Amino acid sequence: MPMICGGTSGAQDADEKIQTICESMKPHAEQKAGKAYEVFIAKSYKTQLVSGTNYFIKVHVGGEEYIHLRVYEKLPCHGGGLELSSMQQTKTHQDPIEYF
Repeated sequence: MPMICGGTSGAQDADEKIQTICESMKPHAEQKAGKAYEVFIAKSYKTQLVSGTNYFIKVHVGGEEYIHLRVYEKLPCHGGGLELSSMQQTKTHQDPIEYF
């Protein structure tokens, strides 16, 4: 499915790349939440092309609890790298991934 610049893609199951991004963001998410997560498994995600890529990732953090992460990946010409832009807590498995 082609992605429109600025719009988000459809939700997809998380793969190894998304899990790696998720794991690199875990310390930042724990700092924002003020707690440690024993479980941190990416379940699904959407992407958004901007001047780089936003990843909206649904993450299972234990029990029935999920969080949503927005991770920005800079373009290589801007130095590359990832940063945790935003985070939503107290989500469930049923909550859709939406722009935030």
